[in-house]
Amino acid sequence: MNEIRIVGTAHVSQKSVDEVRTAIADFRPTVIAVELDELRFRALKEREETPEISEVLRSGNFTQMLIQWTLSYLQRKIGMDVGVEPGADMKAAIEEAEREHLPVALVDRDIRITLSRFWKGMGLREKLRLIYALSVSLFSGEEESIDIDALTREDMVTVAIEEFRKFSPRGAEALIDERDAYIASRLLHLRMQNERVLAVVGAGHVRGVKRYLEDPAHIPPPPELTGQPRSFPYGKIFGAIVLGLFVLLILAIAFSGLGMETLLQAFMYWIVIHGILSAGCALLAGGHPLSALTAFGVSWLTALNPLVAAGWFAAITEAKIRKPSAADFRAIIHAEDFSEMRKIPLFRVVLVAALTNVGSTIATFAYYLTVLPLLHIDPGIVIVQGFGNLWHWLQGLFGVML
Repeated sequence: MNEIRIVGTAHVSQKSVDEVRTAIADFRPTVIAVELDELRFRALKEREETPEISEVLRSGNFTQMLIQWTLSYLQRKIGMDVGVEPGADMKAAIEEAEREHLPVALVDRDIRITLSRFWKGMGLREKLRLIYALSVSLFSGEEESIDIDALTREDMVTVAIEEFRKFSPRGAEALIDERDAYIASRLLHLRMQNERVLAVVGAGHVRGVKRYLEDPAHIPPPPELTGQPRSFPYGKIFGAIVLGLFVLLILAIAFSGLGMETLLQAFMYWIVIHGILSAGCALLAGGHPLSALTAFGVSWLTALNPLVAAGWFAAITEAKIRKPSAADFRAIIHAEDFSEMRKIPLFRVVLVAALTNVGSTIATFAYYLTVLPLLHIDPGIVIVQGFGNLWHWLQGLFGVML
């Protein structure tokens, strides 16, 4: 009967590298399966194809890209601390396969699908907690001692995964559970065609993959694992609410009898508050003054349109000035620290885009909280008198029409 053997590894552990080589020598597999997709395989072999910069800007997935780069940086930092290159376990498996003239099977899901399902599947609270945790890890100067070999022990792995589930239940589903199922389905397919399959996977996937191998009936159908998740359109709904509230506020002021000057001031504060906070965040990201000026000029308008964002325009301006290239992708991966990453043009462009959008969002909340005090308006006048007059005007309008 055809057999599957699984080796659970830590991606930055020399012990795991040795275990992989030993397992291949002892088991004598007919195929070696690795926890990689095509993109990560090419990157590991340093043959990756970099996307066009224009594609990066058009995608608008600036926050997701920052999270991916930050995770890669943190993993590499751990590897540097222990003297082992991230992905050394997978590289060892591939090298042994090539030396023994064995086929290599890529059994992990496309990283782009995983990141998309990971980000879209999380709620707003989970996203904010993740961004905060990554920021702390990125900017913290404290060195923490890590027992890398402990990351392959089943008890430690179980505890770590359960902690992650508490931190982000939906994130854990996309990063762990779905990939367990996907990897298991690929291994079952390989077992049908090969006598001995050796699978090299991260220790965190071993238990889940084995569970699915023992009970394949519970593996979800492929479309559920590789399709785009149906996420609640928070952004579009938030944008529609912002537009609706702004229109109602302007109408209330217009019909309250406060005069055209107050109405123009309400518009002016919308423009100024959005402009200052968006431009300020662009500069905080290290953006060029022209990028900040672009953010100032468009943020008041993009805040009213749920389909566009101020960060997109600021990023386009920043890209024209910084002129990022395809080589920046590799430079980001090999950056020694965050300050070095910020000097890379592409990273600067994406950071400017993300923080500009954050500034615009903060400005929207700030406007609704401060506009009436800034205008020295009694909310009762605007709400009661303004909407009362508006209601009488609508009744008169429809009465004439009828």
